[in-house]
Amino acid sequence: MRSIVIILLGAISYGLLSTFVKLAYRSGFSTNDVVGSQLIFGIAMMSLLLLVVGRIKNVPVMKGVSVRALIALLPTGITVGATSILYYSALQYIPASIAIVLLFQFTWMGVLIEAVVERKRPGKEKMVALVLVLAGTVMAGGLIDGGWKQFTLAGVILGLLSAFSYALFITLSGKAALQVAPLTRSTIIIFISAVMITLIYPPKFFSNGALGEGLLLWGFLLALFGAVIPPICFAIGVPKSGGGLASILSAAELPVAVIMSGIVLHERVTLLQWIGVVVILIGVALPELLIRQKRARNIPLAGGPAKGRRISL
Repeated sequence: MRSIVIILLGAISYGLLSTFVKLAYRSGFSTNDVVGSQLIFGIAMMSLLLLVVGRIKNVPVMKGVSVRALIALLPTGITVGATSILYYSALQYIPASIAIVLLFQFTWMGVLIEAVVERKRPGKEKMVALVLVLAGTVMAGGLIDGGWKQFTLAGVILGLLSAFSYALFITLSGKAALQVAPLTRSTIIIFISAVMITLIYPPKFFSNGALGEGLLLWGFLLALFGAVIPPICFAIGVPKSGGGLASILSAAELPVAVIMSGIVLHERVTLLQWIGVVVILIGVALPELLIRQKRARNIPLAGGPAKGRRISL
């Protein structure tokens, strides 16, 4: 139960980001300011945390770190930076409730990437899940009840590109430099992202006075809830709960983002859009739930074959 709460905390933290970004834009800050301050503050906070953990627990936090590991983590860090740039740019053109729905298209994109990489057709469960996600997207995006008027071509393209980048991140993150401790891996990935963002968007906010005009607050909040809390929560919770359950729980980001967009940003969210959100969540959860159901039917209990008793997994 503790691991479930920890993963949910990480997902909720991610769900808050789109609202913070929108509020930062309303305060007059640019994508350059928002993305740059988040990742630079994030690497500073993660590095400090890594140092504290290493000293308090007296553990070799740099164990397994090598030039080869850094190179292996390079694509992962680049996808994190790209996702931030694309998603936060999309928020300049479309409502937060729509942007998060577009981001969640990473679910079917990830399945397609997996199919191409592994040269294996998706199973029936995943195909049904994809249909549900796409159907939910039509409803949650407001395409049926006139919500399409809130769309702009630039916003849609950026939102879908952010989903593709996020799908690449998920694919890569589970395969690179696994010998490095999770907290250390997260810090390295954020560092790579920060370097990438700095090259694209030089941190002018250090010299133009933006930090003193309110960017310091937004940079801190975005770093805390986007670069610090989620990686720590997932690093602690996922090994104990399992990746399948974690993927279901992490989908809590979607309703949190939609709720925040309605309450804080006063964006219009219709009943049909909420139904679409629920359908998307079902699509995200369906494959894992079916897998667990199959295991419950087929795996024998300890001491002999199962005889109609339900197995708790």
